[in-house]
Amino acid sequence: MKYFIIAGEASGDLHAANLIKAIKRLDDKAEFQYLGGDMMHKIVKRPPLIHYKQMAFMGVVDVVKNIRTIYHNLQQTKKAIVSYNPDVVILVDYPGFNLKIAGFAKKKGFKTVYYISPKLWAWKEGRVKKIKKYIDKLLVILPFEIAFYNKHNIRAEYVGNPVVDAVQNHKGLSRNEFFEKFQLDNRPVIALLPGSRRQELKMMLPVMLQVVNDFTEYQFVISGAPSFDETDYQDFLKDYPGIPVIFGHTYDLLQHSHSAIVTSGTAALETALFKVPQVVVYKTYRWQYEIGKRLVKVKYFSLPNLIMQKSIVTELLQDDFNPVVLKSELQGVIQGDKRRQILSDYNDLENLLGKEPASDKAASGIVNFIKKT
Repeated sequence: MKYFIIAGEASGDLHAANLIKAIKRLDDKAEFQYLGGDMMHKIVKRPPLIHYKQMAFMGVVDVVKNIRTIYHNLQQTKKAIVSYNPDVVILVDYPGFNLKIAGFAKKKGFKTVYYISPKLWAWKEGRVKKIKKYIDKLLVILPFEIAFYNKHNIRAEYVGNPVVDAVQNHKGLSRNEFFEKFQLDNRPVIALLPGSRRQELKMMLPVMLQVVNDFTEYQFVISGAPSFDETDYQDFLKDYPGIPVIFGHTYDLLQHSHSAIVTSGTAALETALFKVPQVVVYKTYRWQYEIGKRLVKVKYFSLPNLIMQKSIVTELLQDDFNPVVLKSELQGVIQGDKRRQILSDYNDLENLLGKEPASDKAASGIVNFIKKT
């Protein structure tokens, strides 16, 4: 069977790659066309129609500046779907783009599956109408999403969380290999994960770096995003020449880190599953924050807290994300009762998410769905 898959960000690329591997185990004649990145490329053995680096735009300003590129990507994708004539179009997260494609695909008579559904429970809840109208099968990765979609008379299936799969399947460098490869000293590591978008890097990394000199007994290491290269970090590190930026080894970094400062997103959940106590941070333009504050309808911002429906990691948002508060909160996760409580809560989080491979369950659901219909 023929599968057309769209992943518009780095995390989607990883989860879509694992999904492709799982589909291949069930369908030995599977063929793929896709929008995505290097992880999918390794599995499909063919470059993406559009790389997610040409698609990952964030916020109103970024979208407006790149509106022509977005329009071109949409038109190119629509033509590719018609030309490829797949048995199913699989949409992976990335809702702004994917919901537009879902409407097009459905009108053209293609079967549609949404894997890693949009966070409609947080904002723009009205988009559930599009899910109901355009999506044939909805696969969700957060346990509480089932109740949300049930409320809207939409049948959703919880398949587990692909981040659990990715973390469990990670077989990386040993501590000695990791420290030797990146020329680290013997001090415990504090990981800095400033995000994968340019706006996040600009907003988050400078504040993160301002606490470095307060923790000289630790070494700070930056996880470089796959959408950037070393030059993107140089200006930020002029006053911090000893801090390395590591690319392609985020999971190795987390596996061997003592603590972390993490930009809210999938990385916060990955950090939790690697059992690394963390401070979750986020900051954006003031006007975007004020608008978002009125639109977003969730009590918590980070995935670990959302899934547990309680505060298990500290969230520093907007004005609270400053060097003074960050220093205080980081001290709490480095040692003491707070650190022990976070680690205990991480175990509960892991149990709640379940340990069944999400990619396998999602692939089975998709393949059986196509066969039945």
